[in-house]
Formats: sequence, structure tokens, C-alpha cells
Amino acid sequence: MNPNPASAPAPAPATRLGSVDAYRGFVMLLMMGEVLRLKRVATALPESGVWQFLAWHQSHVEWIGCSLHDLIQPSFSFLVGVALPFSIANRMARGESRGWLTLHALWRALLLVLLGVFLRSTARNSTNWTFEDTLTQIGLGYGFLYALGWCQVRTQWIAFAAVVAGYWAAFAAWPLPAADFDYAKVGVKADWLAANGVTGFAAHWQKNSNLAWAFDTWWLNLFGREKPFLFNGGGYATLSFIPTLGTMILGLIAGGVLRRDAPAAAKIRWFAIAGAIGLVGGALLGWLGVCPVVKRIWTPTWVLYSGGWCFLLLGLFYFVIDAWEKRRWALPLVVIGMNSIAAYLIAHLFEGFIQKNLVTHFGNKVFTVLGAPCRPLLEGAAALFVMWLMLWWMQRRKIFLKI
Repeated sequence: MNPNPASAPAPAPATRLGSVDAYRGFVMLLMMGEVLRLKRVATALPESGVWQFLAWHQSHVEWIGCSLHDLIQPSFSFLVGVALPFSIANRMARGESRGWLTLHALWRALLLVLLGVFLRSTARNSTNWTFEDTLTQIGLGYGFLYALGWCQVRTQWIAFAAVVAGYWAAFAAWPLPAADFDYAKVGVKADWLAANGVTGFAAHWQKNSNLAWAFDTWWLNLFGREKPFLFNGGGYATLSFIPTLGTMILGLIAGGVLRRDAPAAAKIRWFAIAGAIGLVGGALLGWLGVCPVVKRIWTPTWVLYSGGWCFLLLGLFYFVIDAWEKRRWALPLVVIGMNSIAAYLIAHLFEGFIQKNLVTHFGNKVFTVLGAPCRPLLEGAAALFVMWLMLWWMQRRKIFLKI
């Protein structure tokens, strides 16, 4: 199960793998696909089990569990780790010094943090200093990830274990909420608590009464705000960047597996075994009550469970595209995956503008051809196609946004 334990990536340039770009493109497509508004379609067609199923998988679960949509952020974070050994090797092959690489890594981390804050502030009257955005979470942990990129794989595994176990211990040591804790004051309604809340030892990871929530009630109020921070409506927290780093370390280890000189079958087998261990281990620890599997606060069991899915998905893409050499079908995904930062920005900044102008110039009737309930779907599909065309145009002209 151990990849090449070399202390630093080889200076020879690394070959770009289509499987990594395709997997990243698949993840970004799921994110951009929010524009399809499947939940609105399902609400208009409540008798359809198919639409209810699709809508559920385009939504985040309320607390414990996992939908397809919940795998977007861990996959994106995981792939940051996968790409790092390739990036270091290619930059060293171009003659860049380790010192310059370190400065670039720190600059990239800062830009990711600030870009995430910017995106969370676009609809506000002032800067929204919040740190739960995907890019910000990656940026907060990227410097540590980069440092581990130069270490032996044994050290990477030790760091992963320390992150996961240490984060679990910190939450477990934090006092449980008092019996008279007023959840209504932190945005947790009684009906939500009855349907999704956790009890007993698992209550250390209860929504908006845990260690990460307490940290944010101090940390976020150090910044200028329109009003004092009391809670995050979704339960998301700044400190989640720590276990997110665990997810990125798994990706770093996976990247080492991809780069090592071994038969494709051996790599695929490694991903399959690691994926199964992660899935079973995370689910079992959650079931035993050691720690619930919660994406919103990125519990240690979520690191294991979602990491298992990431290993399996990467192994599947690697098998089909790089081992089996079936690449043509993945072109639409690769177009997105090679320009993931651009895709992220387009989806967050231009989605509404694109949809509005599609209706302005094509009218309403064209989007109701399948009936009024499907109008959000057709409008979203048209907008998604336009966003893909923008990325395709950028690729054909070799325009890639990189940080």
C-alpha cells in the first residue's frame, strides 16, 4: 500500500494525466450543475420519485450522511493534493529553486484565502470576513500541504493521523452543551434538532454548539462586521480547514501513487483497497458513535468516508482514461478540469447574468417546451452550456487561470 517513499519529487517533468483533469472536471460540472435547479423541478413534480432522487443528490444533507453533492468539496480538496507532486516536479524540471517554489506556495495560499472571501462578499455591502468557502479552506491549509509535499510518504501518513486524531480529540474534550442550551439563539430550530440532531457522546459534534462554532464566535467577531457573528446558518466553520488538510494529504499520497513507477493494475488495486478502507472505516466509526459522519463541520469520520469515495473515483477515472485509454468521451470534462479556477469563478459570478440574458433574447416559451415544471431545468441547461462554451473557448486559445 506504500507509494514511492522518496524524500522529494524527482526533478524529471511529470506527465499530465487525463484522469486527474477528467475527475476534476466531473467535480466542477456537479458544482456548475446547481444551475439546473433540480429541487425546484422536484417541488413542482412531487409525485415523481426520479426527480426527488435527483434533487436529493443535488442538495447537501442536513447533518449526518452523504449525497453526491456533498462529495464536491472533498473531491476538489483531494485533487489539490493529487496535483501537488506533479506541480513540484514540473517546476523543478524548469529550473525553479525550492525557495522560489516555497514563496509561490505561500502566495497561492494567500490568494486562495482572499479569493474565497471575495466571492462570499459579492452580494454584501462590505467585506464578509468568513472562511468557510472551499477556496479559503484550501488556502488556509495549503502551506502545510506544500511542506508535506517534500516529505516521505511515511511522514505524510503520520501527519494525516495526527490531524484526524487531534481534531477528534479536541472536539471530544470540548464540553457538551448544557441541558438548557438555547439552540433557537444559534439558528437551530426545534424541528430540525428533532429530525437531525445527535445525542450522547456524538453531541460533541452537534450543530452550532461545538468547538468550531465556539471558536468562530470569537474569531469572526475580530473582523469588521455589519452585525456581530452569532452562528452560521448551515453550521459551517473556519476550523474545518484542519480536517480539510487531512483530505488534501490523502490526495497528496494518491498523487505519489500515480507518479510511482508501477503497473497500472497495481495502482488501481491500491486505490480500490484504500477506498474500501476509508468508506468502511468512516461509516463504522460513525455507526459505533465514536464520531458522526458530518460534512458541514468536516468531522474526522467524514475525512475517512469521503476520502474513500475520492480514492475510488480517482481509481475509476485512472482505469478508464489512462489504463484502458478510453479518452474521447471525457473531453467535455477535461475542458472544465483544465480550467477549474475559471469554472469556479464563472459559476459564482456570471451564472445569474447568463440566465437573465438567455431569457431576454430567447423569451420564456422556449424554456417551457417540456411544461412549466421543467422551465428551471431548461434555463439551467442552457446557462450550463454557455458556461462550458466559455471554458472551451479559453482552452482553444490556451487561456488558463492559475494561481
